[in-house]
Amino acid sequence: MSGVPASAQQAVLVITETIPDTPVIKGYDFNKGIDLDGIMQSMLTTGFQATTLGQAVEEVNRMLKWRLSDEPVTPDTDPDHQDPEYRASVRTKIYLGYTSNLGSAGTREHIRYLVQHKMVDVLVTTAGGVEEDLIKCLGHTYIGDFAAKGYDLRLKGLNRIGNMVIPNSNYCKFEDWIMPILDDMTREQEQQGVNWTPSKMIARFGKELNNEESIAYWAWKNDIPIFCPALTDGSIGDMLYFHSYKTPGLRLDLIGDIRELNNTAIRAAPAKTGMILLGGGVPKHHICNANLMRNGADYAVYVNTAQEFDGCDSGAKPDEAVSWGKIKLNANPVKVCADATIILPLLITQTFAKHFVPKR
Repeated sequence: MSGVPASAQQAVLVITETIPDTPVIKGYDFNKGIDLDGIMQSMLTTGFQATTLGQAVEEVNRMLKWRLSDEPVTPDTDPDHQDPEYRASVRTKIYLGYTSNLGSAGTREHIRYLVQHKMVDVLVTTAGGVEEDLIKCLGHTYIGDFAAKGYDLRLKGLNRIGNMVIPNSNYCKFEDWIMPILDDMTREQEQQGVNWTPSKMIARFGKELNNEESIAYWAWKNDIPIFCPALTDGSIGDMLYFHSYKTPGLRLDLIGDIRELNNTAIRAAPAKTGMILLGGGVPKHHICNANLMRNGADYAVYVNTAQEFDGCDSGAKPDEAVSWGKIKLNANPVKVCADATIILPLLITQTFAKHFVPKR
């Protein structure tokens, strides 16, 4: 190029010596029509968070497809674990963690589907993740506006969660429903020696609710534990506070639940374990820490919008969990930086809804 400064030309027109050995970026062609499977398959090659969603689909499908029979039998294999039929029956133990806002949102129905069909094995959530599921069987949550004024809503008895609103009367109904149950639990503690843990309490709520729209109901019916170490951090805590004045004495054993949760991971062997963590906070860390007890989970998918620059666990990437022994060294974990209300239903379409094999 005559007249072009050589230094500029050399800087701009650097010769590529190595072409990446990775898929070519290409999005879905809508000339092919509207095809959900095709759109989702193209996510992997679209770039940015679409690609991480595609990688999350692959990671969840690895969880679902693994069987102990995929692993070789060695001289060190326990004799009880050598039978081919037994090995074909052992699958990944899947932990699902979700924050309370997802119980408030329509994501609740997606989680309920997974629990209803025994697609996950252990749940960990926050107080809101429990109570909002229960309360929705007593009263509705409605679409609101992120910009709605708190002053105006308070005067109307409406509580805002993002762009959703919950009538405060729902919590009054919740108090009327839960107080007799807490009375019964107190009597059973005193007369029968029942030791209530948060997971046992939640199972009791699911049983008493007896409503097929509920996560807690299906968890109780299918014997899937819901752990909630922060059970008092919400309306349930308010009800327990009020109840402590009306009928003092009810106790909750947190240590019993941490033993139970950690033991689910320790005793998972010879199965592998997988974590699907929607949001951050207590559910994310509680599940990760339980898997530390077995030197890490084999599979992991994070879905949240938190960042790691402030050092919070919510924003910590999977590689930080690897450093703690909460995810195995040879794992291929994925973090999708996106809103779980968008990601989870899309993820389910390409994983659980398509590839899950019912348990015998």
